[in-house]
Amino acid sequence: MKKYLPISIILVLGLALRLICINKPDGLWNDEYVSWMIAATPFSHGFIDAVKSQCHMPFYYLYLKCFMTFFGQSDLVLRLSSVFAGVLSLIIMYLVGKEKDEKTGILCAGFSAISSFLVYYSQEVRFYSVLFLFSALGLLYLIKSVKHPNKKNFILYAIFNSLILFTHTIGFVFVFFNLVFLSINLFKQFKKSIITLWCSIAVVLLGLTPLVIRIFTTQSFSQWWGHFSISKIGFLFTDYFSPLLTNLTNAPDNFLYAKTLSLIMIIPTIIAIGCIIKSLIKNKFNILLFLTTVLSIIVLVLASISGKLVFITKYSIEIYPILIYLACSGLSSIENKLLKNSLIILYSMLCLGYIFLAPYSAPKIRRAEGQKIPTDILQQINLKQDDIILLEYYPANRFTKYFDFSDYRVVEIQKGNFPKYLSANTDYSKIYKSGKDIYKEIFKTNKNSYFENMLQKDIFDNLKTGQSVAVVVLNSVSFYSPQSMAQIIENDDAYNKTPLLFLVFSYIKNETFNEMLKTLSITNFAQKGNWTVVKFTKLNKTGLN
Repeated sequence: MKKYLPISIILVLGLALRLICINKPDGLWNDEYVSWMIAATPFSHGFIDAVKSQCHMPFYYLYLKCFMTFFGQSDLVLRLSSVFAGVLSLIIMYLVGKEKDEKTGILCAGFSAISSFLVYYSQEVRFYSVLFLFSALGLLYLIKSVKHPNKKNFILYAIFNSLILFTHTIGFVFVFFNLVFLSINLFKQFKKSIITLWCSIAVVLLGLTPLVIRIFTTQSFSQWWGHFSISKIGFLFTDYFSPLLTNLTNAPDNFLYAKTLSLIMIIPTIIAIGCIIKSLIKNKFNILLFLTTVLSIIVLVLASISGKLVFITKYSIEIYPILIYLACSGLSSIENKLLKNSLIILYSMLCLGYIFLAPYSAPKIRRAEGQKIPTDILQQINLKQDDIILLEYYPANRFTKYFDFSDYRVVEIQKGNFPKYLSANTDYSKIYKSGKDIYKEIFKTNKNSYFENMLQKDIFDNLKTGQSVAVVVLNSVSFYSPQSMAQIIENDDAYNKTPLLFLVFSYIKNETFNEMLKTLSITNFAQKGNWTVVKFTKLNKTGLN
């Protein structure tokens, strides 16, 4: 019983950290909301079509649907589905490290338990917590397959890597290099089988060529909001190894952006990287294992540079179990007990101290884009039946978990239909390719008759005296004022660097408010998180509604 005490303490600690502030008052933000929306769709009423409409694979939606079937659909229950996978991962990481020795197993579990990155995604209604679990299981049976190459280990290795493929669209990058690693290690023993395997893979890849071409030629604004910078590689390591999370959505170009927190960010990362380097010394197995992570990162960097995805730390989460294993393997191999224990204590104190004491630590980070924020405001501003709600950026189905729109008239100017509001050129493919050239002159003008006519038709013509329009704006995509827009447009370098949709929705917001103020009066104004809701009312000439 005594030998299970350390891992038991780690599991309790890991669970406790993942339950801190688990009930987020701002609700689900867009990506989480989409997870719920798809999982909540009945099989007989469009579930498959809903999955197809997204860029990710179906397993997580099935997992979440199963969880919801047994436990319900409250936000808390949805988040607990990730907590469950997160805590289970601690046991698996213990088993991964235990393949080397007991101490490494305890270190792997402990490291995973206090990882701010894993704590954060154990509270997120997305597939990353589940994906880490599958990646850890894949690593466990990769090591077992190399040490004990038998049918059972090969089958389990194949199953968990298949689950990675059926969970994460770009998981094939990691699985490919992972399979290369296994092939190199077992080539002498299973030469004929491995050659046959790779010939089969080559045939499959050849058959998938049209799909690959489609992926690289698909026109979509799903990955539009950031650009690659070398600092993001640095943030990958600080996100994984320090308690300060930076590249959750889009990181700054300046690596030392928070100088007062630099030591909190850098010291744990240096400790972890130093331990990884220690694990690679005269260890061919670990070197090859580390190369799988390096090659995976290189592919993601190239995809980011080509504009196919934004380089965000979570997109590489498959490599994280390997990095944890290597760091803990190197740490456990330090012979000087004083040094080893000092590093463990320092690392743990920095990580746990930040989690408990910092106001913006992993479990305390608010979902500033939570869809519940604007719906709470809408419920408080005394809208009447048949009033109009103008939604900018997200469509109405992104809010229906928290708000019933049936009593109101809804107008949407969102990511999928904005071209029809800005100009007569509504060809989405042309906007995707040449939007900045097409819209530059429009952005410059103070009068857009086409946009004014669209608002007139959809809103003003349908508004009687006493009725109101509630405009819902997502500030994080529409933060440029008219003055800022003018400065960006006059500077070609700044204009080329600024993502198109930031310009589009800033322009839409500015023009909407400008048109509203010509004939309507502001009767309510509220800002919270990344949302602004403004209520405009059509008053009579005496100022009464």
